Amino acid sequence: MVTRVLIVEDDVRIAELHRRFTERVPNCEVIGIAHRLDDARDMTLALEPHLILLDLYFPEGPGTDFLREIRTRGLEIDVILITAAREMGPLKEALRGGVFDYLIKPVTAERFHDCLTKFCAYRDRLRQGSVIEQHDVDTLLHPVTSRTPAGSGCLPKGIDALTLIKVRAVFEDQADAAGRSAEDVGELIGISRSTARRYLEYLISEGMLYAEAVYGSVGRPERRYFRS
Repeated sequence: MVTRVLIVEDDVRIAELHRRFTERVPNCEVIGIAHRLDDARDMTLALEPHLILLDLYFPEGPGTDFLREIRTRGLEIDVILITAAREMGPLKEALRGGVFDYLIKPVTAERFHDCLTKFCAYRDRLRQGSVIEQHDVDTLLHPVTSRTPAGSGCLPKGIDALTLIKVRAVFEDQADAAGRSAEDVGELIGISRSTARRYLEYLISEGMLYAEAVYGSVGRPERRYFRS
């Protein structure tokens, strides 16, 4: 089953790179490239893509406005947001808008391929039969990620896939030499310090983060987390 992909990206060079990445994924076909949101609206209605690869920033406005339009119209189109933004706000808005994934530029070919491969598997799964069981829902909403330990079949107890995405996003391409504390992360994504610490320690076990005891001017040392 072919997945029809529309690329919406104002940078011509990046759009071409994403076209090449997409066409390397089996059963993915790029049916159009829009460099402006107005063109994207027209092409979405005319070409009926299954998936839109959507940039966040355009001269005429944010891509999340277009995402809201798609949802308001009830179009059966999935969206992967691709952005250079490092702020938590766009991620929260994208998740509320129901994006399938959120990629931070520059996207590696491996991460891009993994994302589209998972989307194709997700789409195939949705087409199988009309009756679902709990394990079908779990497979669709909580797929095993590339960082899940081999053979585990699912994330560890107490680790939710959506929250894990948010915690990871805090550290994506992090250049902050001071690192982040569990309290910092909790405040950024709206979870308790103890919950944040559980996810941070999990990411240490996965090799994404490492922790150090940082001594301040007074008091006990603070455990801070850094991108590996």
